[in-house]
Amino acid sequence: MKVLVVDDSRAMRSILSNILKQLGHQTDEAGNGQEAYEKLLAGGEFDLALVDWNMPVMNGLEFVQKVRAAPAHAGMPIVMVTTETEQSQMAMVMQAGANQYVMKPFNKDTLAAKLELFTPAAR
Repeated sequence: MKVLVVDDSRAMRSILSNILKQLGHQTDEAGNGQEAYEKLLAGGEFDLALVDWNMPVMNGLEFVQKVRAAPAHAGMPIVMVTTETEQSQMAMVMQAGANQYVMKPFNKDTLAAKLELFTPAAR
């Protein structure tokens, strides 16, 4: 799969990208939701986006809402990767259109299990 990694932390983008590459996926990175959305508008084709919630410029929730409102990308699976633990926050992002979420901190096995939900065989 080709995965868009969206996080304002360069270290977190690097960690996620390295795990994804170890699992056999291709990655591209964006430092905030706006940068990620611009990659989509520029013709970026991604099988999945891993998105942080708390970012400057455009946060993860805003990114989910914007992607879901854009017909060309509305079907792209989105997984929130976040430190948010409030159930109401998780319900809000799921209602906005996120498909899954992963709580930070996470490990390779946790991330791999979430990605399995989106492999072509699982759909």
